[in-house]
Amino acid sequence: MRSVKEYTETVTANVGKVIIGKDEVIRQVITCFLAKGHVLLEDLPGTGKTMLLRAFARTIGGDFKRIQFTPDLLPSDLTGISFYNQKEGEFVFRRGPVFCNVLLADEINRATPRTQSALLEAMEEKQVTVDGTTYGLDEPFFVMGTQNPLESYGTFPLPEAQLDRFFMKLSMGYMERKQETDVLGRKDAKDIISQLEQKVNIEDMKQAMEEIENVTVSADVESYLMDIIEATRNHPSLSAGVSVRGSLALYKAAQICAAMEGRNYVIPEDVKKEALYVLPHRIFLSAGNHADNVQIIERILNDTKVPLENV
Repeated sequence: MRSVKEYTETVTANVGKVIIGKDEVIRQVITCFLAKGHVLLEDLPGTGKTMLLRAFARTIGGDFKRIQFTPDLLPSDLTGISFYNQKEGEFVFRRGPVFCNVLLADEINRATPRTQSALLEAMEEKQVTVDGTTYGLDEPFFVMGTQNPLESYGTFPLPEAQLDRFFMKLSMGYMERKQETDVLGRKDAKDIISQLEQKVNIEDMKQAMEEIENVTVSADVESYLMDIIEATRNHPSLSAGVSVRGSLALYKAAQICAAMEGRNYVIPEDVKKEALYVLPHRIFLSAGNHADNVQIIERILNDTKVPLENV
């Protein structure tokens, strides 16, 4: 029986054997996982996105699948197909790669909107519908979509509704010089992953999720959270602020952040920290405005009064 703090430390340390110097990114991936959400990782090729998720899946003992998204990828390539089995004389459903615990949707914006929408049902409803029959997905089911921020040719940008369904948008970035130097002389990451041990199980995850439900949020902190949300909806540089789904995500992320620190109550710093990961991809700039989404959220956080007592 592990607490959320122990769960986080165990998973972070194990994944950190593969992904050097990115403990905060790993913690936020764990946050998305415990929140039963999904993560969008936008970064340059070769920064370790696939290795991160492979190491995470191995650490939690989850079934891992990777799908390379391309313009000719069909919804059935994700969900599976029904085919006629002549030997048995009936239609049989062949499950697609979406039936797993941890799914890497690599370069998700290269698939057509039709295929993106098929993944959307799986992410939101934890099920897929094929030929009128609904099939439930495995539990847990966690998706990490990736995007390359530099290449736009041949891509289909994710619509606002789908962006909003990602719990967080993260970026790994380059390693520091010393960290990258250390990596140069070590074993190949694939070999390290193959030797990783499973450190937690489904029961640990369930225990952690139950603990999160017991984390309390005071009226003052709730009011502070809503001040931030409403500020995005009234900001002159934005055409649309954070949705209700976004405010719920921030609330849950703050609870998990508190639990990771060993507390059973949320403080304003938890909300402020998680807002930088949960909110930027949920706001939309006004026409002609070229500001940075993260900078706008930072300004809103700086301008929003923080409650100092009774938190």
